[in-house]
Amino acid sequence: MLGRRSFLQLLSLGLARQLGIPGTAAFANPSSIPLFREAAEEVGLKFHHFTGTMGQYFMPEIMGAGVALFDYDNDGDLDVYLVQGTMLDPTEDPRKAKFPPPPGWQPGNRLFRNLLSETGKLEFVDVTEKARVGHVGYGMGVAVGDYDNDGFQDLYVTNFGHNVLYHNNGDGTFTDVTVQAGVDDPRWSTSAAWVDYDRDGRLDLFVANYLDFTVKGNKQCYASTGERDYCTPKMYQPVPARLFHNRGDGTFEDVTESAGIGAAIGPGLGVVCADFNGDGWPDIYVANDGAAAHLWINQRNGTFKEQGLLSGTAYNAEGAPQAGMGVAAGDFDNDGDEDIFKTNLTNEGGNLYVNDGRANFYDASAEFGLLQPTVPYTGFGTDWFDYDNDGCLDLFVANGAVNRIESLRGSPYPFNQNNQLFRNEGDGKKFREITGVAGPALALSEVSRGAAFGDVNNDGAIDVVVANNNGPARLLLNQTRSLNHNHWLAVRLEAANGNRFAIGAKVEVRLGGRKLLRRAHTDGSYLSANDVRVHFGLGESAKIERLTVLWPDGRGEEWDRVDADRMVTIRQGTGRSLRGPG
Repeated sequence: MLGRRSFLQLLSLGLARQLGIPGTAAFANPSSIPLFREAAEEVGLKFHHFTGTMGQYFMPEIMGAGVALFDYDNDGDLDVYLVQGTMLDPTEDPRKAKFPPPPGWQPGNRLFRNLLSETGKLEFVDVTEKARVGHVGYGMGVAVGDYDNDGFQDLYVTNFGHNVLYHNNGDGTFTDVTVQAGVDDPRWSTSAAWVDYDRDGRLDLFVANYLDFTVKGNKQCYASTGERDYCTPKMYQPVPARLFHNRGDGTFEDVTESAGIGAAIGPGLGVVCADFNGDGWPDIYVANDGAAAHLWINQRNGTFKEQGLLSGTAYNAEGAPQAGMGVAAGDFDNDGDEDIFKTNLTNEGGNLYVNDGRANFYDASAEFGLLQPTVPYTGFGTDWFDYDNDGCLDLFVANGAVNRIESLRGSPYPFNQNNQLFRNEGDGKKFREITGVAGPALALSEVSRGAAFGDVNNDGAIDVVVANNNGPARLLLNQTRSLNHNHWLAVRLEAANGNRFAIGAKVEVRLGGRKLLRRAHTDGSYLSANDVRVHFGLGESAKIERLTVLWPDGRGEEWDRVDADRMVTIRQGTGRSLRGPG
């Protein structure tokens, strides 16, 4: 009779073949090398999120926080910025909170510098005080972009309360320039995105706002069991988003009304910017919590029109609004346009909006196997990323409830859920959930919120940093480079006409009869910012026939015979010129 362990080994080996992992000696013991390994504390990424809860069930306590992956010192490796909470009543002692901070805890957001480029070893050191980015507030999210085109990425931090713009000085320090720049918002801001919506070479700033909640006006809500619980967003009024236009002199103008963004209001949580209708101009998609999502289509004249309902991205397949949290845009089906995935509340399931290339979408979550597996979970941070470098974009979802989970009754913090990993099987097939075979890192049950994606150890495989609510940050190191022989390419773009990191650029790789389209971006997910470098999994082919870039200013260029399995810097003006669509 087959024993349980033997059965599990055979099952794992069978799944390994389906996942594109060869049944080699390295996988003879399928548990010896998991797909992902959790390594945060091991490499010095020691951070514990603090909610400051005293038992009053203030809504901001359950919603944060986010994380950014960005190379703040331009040394070639990714650093980590984690957003922190505090006491909502500043007169209260944090040690009296229901979940007091652990020993050695320091208040405020934290910046961890990656020492990989100088030591050859993945190791992080806390440089918050030196860098002067340790804002103490009720932190929500973070957006990354080089707004002044000096070649160093800046930080915009959102809060329940005043927001902060940190200018990167290029010497390892930052300066708080919020007041001078004119980009504060004293309300409850959530996700933000840097986007050059008017293509003038200067990054503008979109800020999503959530609800008109105040500590003084806190409402009492209850679970079906009669216990106190966090309220739903329907108990409060939504707050308008903001759009700030970059004047190019270090200051911004609030153009929310003149640009048309004030025409529709929703409780915004997730934001992603991409050219959804293929006209060469960036559009903005906003996930609203418990209300219709917004798709702001760029009119190419400095204004936007809200076309969520018209485009098919406002509601689910049944025409119902959902509790939109996190968002991701990417070409998962390799047909040359940006599709959208949106995470939602438990019992709703995620939305997979498939694009026809002209911003006409339909919800194909059931068709592609993403509806039923996501129904039991409340999803937040998410993104398309090719974890196994096979050329197809896979999907990660960070989960964690916002209301009490009945099965966890008696737990001090009954909101924890498992995160999920879905493999794209390609060629129109359904996604396969592989959470159960991804290793112990995906077996953790926590209250996850933000998730940032990037190659932290520069090995050619995309890693994930997860920000947990009322818990430790997690670093999920991708180990698939040890499990398959797929090739890869990472592209760092340098634009010539402003927007130095080319946010919004479309990059296409052609190889073996395939075309792979990716976008340079830091936005998406939930409250978080991703690595701006553009990553391609190439599968078994290392021969790249052509690399094409459509730059944010509408100009196109191409390069032949780019070498695989490396990071390359592509500078505007060094390729063969093409005629772009915009």
